[in-house]
Amino acid sequence: MRQALSKLTLPVLIVLAFAVMLLSRADAVLAERSRMGVSDLLAPLYGAIAGPVERVRSTFDDLRGLFALLSENARLREENRRLHKWRDLALALSAENATLRDNLHWIPDPTVSFVTARVASDVGGVYARSVLLSIGPHHAVERGQIALDDAGLVGRVTEVGARSARVLLITDMNSRIPVTLERSRARAILVGTNGPLPHLEYWPEGTPPVDGERVVTSAEANVFPANLPVGTVHYNANRVPEVVPAARLDRLEVVRLFDYGLHGVQAPEVVARAAGRGSGPRAESAPLPEAAPPAAREPRR
Repeated sequence: MRQALSKLTLPVLIVLAFAVMLLSRADAVLAERSRMGVSDLLAPLYGAIAGPVERVRSTFDDLRGLFALLSENARLREENRRLHKWRDLALALSAENATLRDNLHWIPDPTVSFVTARVASDVGGVYARSVLLSIGPHHAVERGQIALDDAGLVGRVTEVGARSARVLLITDMNSRIPVTLERSRARAILVGTNGPLPHLEYWPEGTPPVDGERVVTSAEANVFPANLPVGTVHYNANRVPEVVPAARLDRLEVVRLFDYGLHGVQAPEVVARAAGRGSGPRAESAPLPEAAPPAAREPRR
């Protein structure tokens, strides 16, 4: 009997399954009522189980968070230990630097004035990579002033209006900035590419940029002050040295405009106009130099 029942179990279940399928197709309303009845019976059970299951899940999440917190705490302790070493080294170097400056009678750099402006827009204008600043009506912003954020160099002011000013970013292809490689102290030119990363050109032979090396501004040509942070060297897939900017150029909100009193290299026509204004009308009526030397002149009769 037991063997006969075990053999008949599977066929009976298959028949019942087909019967339920036929019943559900025959009377959809009855099938829906049956499902809802079963759901109504099981709903209190689900509700009673949901609370303990959620508490168990929360407990496991807390345990995972505890283990993560322990590892994070250990990492922070190690990082804090390294930072303490760097702090002690920085304090020692600062004291040594102060002693050397006292011995050399070092003249500190003068205090630089600056104004803070908010970035109003980063589109428009004749440049591909520039930002428009919103400034007040009575401002002291002039062309050539240096723009920085809290991390590094942003660019230079190229256009000034009554209530706005435009800053040419260091990534624009019209930007050429003299820089210094901090490790080797070699000079180079930072050239914008209209992309996110400018690249370096014209460094001395035998002192190529090193990957990860810091790049700062150079005082060459009296355009930028020295030692403003620009970024770090990074070689791309084509082995071209690019510079990852220290400034967050992709999300500028507030910049500071510094007046270092640098005029840089001026165009010849600018110098000529300044000389003409300084000499007055007499400069225009000044006689031209004679072409022939005195020995070649004809004798007077």
